[in-house]
Amino acid sequence: MSRGRLLIIGGGQSGLAAARAGLESGWDPLVLEAGPATEGSWPRYYDSLRLFSPRRFCGFPGRPFPGDPAGYPSRDEVAAFLRGYADRLGIEVRTGARVLAVTVDGPGFVAELADGGQVTGDAVIAATGSFARPHLPHLPGQDSYGGRLLHVADYRSPERFAGQRVLVVGAGNSAVQVGCELAEVARTSLAVRSPIRFAPQVIGGRDLHWWLARTRADFLPPVVINRLAPGVPVIDSGRLRESVDAGRPDQRRLFSSFTSDGVVWDDGADERVDSVVFATGYRPHLPYLSALGVLDEYGLPRHRHGISTDRPGLGYLGLEFQRSISSNTLRGVHRDAFGVIGALTGQRRRTRIGQPLRMRTGRFR
Repeated sequence: MSRGRLLIIGGGQSGLAAARAGLESGWDPLVLEAGPATEGSWPRYYDSLRLFSPRRFCGFPGRPFPGDPAGYPSRDEVAAFLRGYADRLGIEVRTGARVLAVTVDGPGFVAELADGGQVTGDAVIAATGSFARPHLPHLPGQDSYGGRLLHVADYRSPERFAGQRVLVVGAGNSAVQVGCELAEVARTSLAVRSPIRFAPQVIGGRDLHWWLARTRADFLPPVVINRLAPGVPVIDSGRLRESVDAGRPDQRRLFSSFTSDGVVWDDGADERVDSVVFATGYRPHLPYLSALGVLDEYGLPRHRHGISTDRPGLGYLGLEFQRSISSNTLRGVHRDAFGVIGALTGQRRRTRIGQPLRMRTGRFR
């Protein structure tokens, strides 16, 4: 007997992980994806993006990632993998189904769609990630700056920056990768609050992710990891560090303000700058949940390990550091998915006393 319809908002890696876990726990998943395919935000990342997780750590249950297990997949490979995974699951997916709002319908939920339609469900998983909400800090003078200012979410390739003076704001993986790429065609600096930290991609002949799995550090709560190694390092084979050490790009302390045609550095010196790229992360994008009263004043969900603390039957997947450092990654999202679905199933059981938990298998072809 089905536990009911599980509405999954978002058809990327988190949504597909939720669908697989839902099938295994006896739910009927319905994936609502705003885009044209179940590939998440991957096609919209910059062209040269490669994961720093080897393919052997990027596969999903029952489906290894194709290609050299020790190699690092590209953006387009990941998108293709997700599309194929959805096909093999055999689940109901509606593409072009943008959810505008989720409201309560008795013990269940109603999802209002942009095309005017509605769908109902007994539980909801919000799995839309954060790409649609890039975090863009606001510095003094920013509104009067006349150069090109963008978030890395809008960056694709370096060609249009050729010959320019460019600043990349940030010290994480994306900032350094994009900064090094831009430095090949433009005079580029990384504007940072503190010096960039690098972590080796290979240690003792083994990829870093092998060590994370071997030591089970991948399972540790983020607060523990942060105490052991504060901040997020840049995972590097050595090439990025070599470029930064050679000043291509160089590192400079974050500027204090913008001028009409550049920036004012921390020492008070002005410099003309053509373009500024912010690689300053993202925030969860959940406006469709506003009517449920489950978000705080910053639009962030109130939850514990992906289960809403305000609304029974509502869960989240793909939040950064949701349960561990790998929560919003290909290698970690399935662990979170089974935990969240298990908790929602437990809530469902308590409302339907006497019905045993039945596992559904064989749906994955």
